[in-house]
Amino acid sequence: MMDAPTPTTDAKAADEHELPMTDGKGTPTSRGPSADALLVRRTLAEIAPVADRMTSYFYALLFVRNPGLRDMFPVAMDTQRDRLLKALLTAAEHLDDAPALTAYLENLGRGHRKYGTHSAHYPAVGEALIGALTRYATTTWNDETQAAWVRTYTTISQIMIDAAAEDERSAPAWWHAEVVSHDLRTPDVAVVTLRPDQPYPFLAGQYTTLETPWWPRIWRHYSFASAPRPDGLLSLHVKAVPAGWVSNALVHRARPGDVLRLGPPGGSMTVDHSTDTGLLCLGGGTGIAPIKALVEDVAEHGDRRPVDVFYGARSGHDLYDIDTMLRLQKTFPWLSVHPVTEAQGHLPDAVCRYGPWGERDAYLSGPLGMVRRGVDALRGAGVPSERIRHDFLAELAPAASG
Repeated sequence: MMDAPTPTTDAKAADEHELPMTDGKGTPTSRGPSADALLVRRTLAEIAPVADRMTSYFYALLFVRNPGLRDMFPVAMDTQRDRLLKALLTAAEHLDDAPALTAYLENLGRGHRKYGTHSAHYPAVGEALIGALTRYATTTWNDETQAAWVRTYTTISQIMIDAAAEDERSAPAWWHAEVVSHDLRTPDVAVVTLRPDQPYPFLAGQYTTLETPWWPRIWRHYSFASAPRPDGLLSLHVKAVPAGWVSNALVHRARPGDVLRLGPPGGSMTVDHSTDTGLLCLGGGTGIAPIKALVEDVAEHGDRRPVDVFYGARSGHDLYDIDTMLRLQKTFPWLSVHPVTEAQGHLPDAVCRYGPWGERDAYLSGPLGMVRRGVDALRGAGVPSERIRHDFLAELAPAASG
């Protein structure tokens, strides 16, 4: 049901303590750090050492008080035990960054439709969240802090509810998609091509969430490996990871004719075609998939902006899509492709040996560790933070203090 917690209900900011404030249209607007943000972050700093216990207690409260909600979650709860805290940390980190917070929560709200989530479920989640925080934030919790959390959760949940309601008017909660081809590129990497049962609108650089028939209610994120195609087909690059239920099923079990379910598209790693700013793209492993989609998107718009792609993997053998990238380089003179293996060092370090990149928009896709190092390296190389794009918002949100 939930990737993120949601106590909930209304994004109307009535006084100086509520986060975030709204404009006349109900849209949150940014301003300096607020009292609620400080209280919420202080609570999160306290519960960080006991996050696992708090998360377990949250789910226990939720299911004991609302047993009917249990069926909306995977049988094996360990697959999403940390999602609640990550979402909380993300919201807390961005409480005073209205655009980032709103985009993140709207995406969650649309995505939660595939679980069967309705607006009536949000109060139950909010009650469980407040109950868990009350138990574990023993030092920082008081009436003022609880009021701040209630206001914050009300704002968070209402943004999600509104996004889901808006999405319901124009899109299904999920799409069925048939596997039409399955190309095993290496023993553990497959390119899977899907035909959705109805048009699936998305932008190059975005991702989908996917559920297989073998693991019901377990959804995983996969980026699209091409820009939108005239035939409507969708391509994904999937690497089977140890103990990865969904990835192993897609690589080793899925065959043409199998039918999967897709959630709505998400992600903000898209190209702004109103500018001619050059692109710097880092793709590690199967992270090359959305990077390839971005290159195709630039080409389709007739742009002549410079695009440098750094494609990293452990070895040359693991650069499973390098031939495709080199063909694109031959086709488009504005594109430069740089293969990087571990023998040449970490991908972000290799990128910083080139440059300068301060005037580029940077896109990072790949394992979390690579993206984290890449963000740090690019900032150190002079790329402004606002020009660095990736879709690990929750995972890279630092624990807030104070």
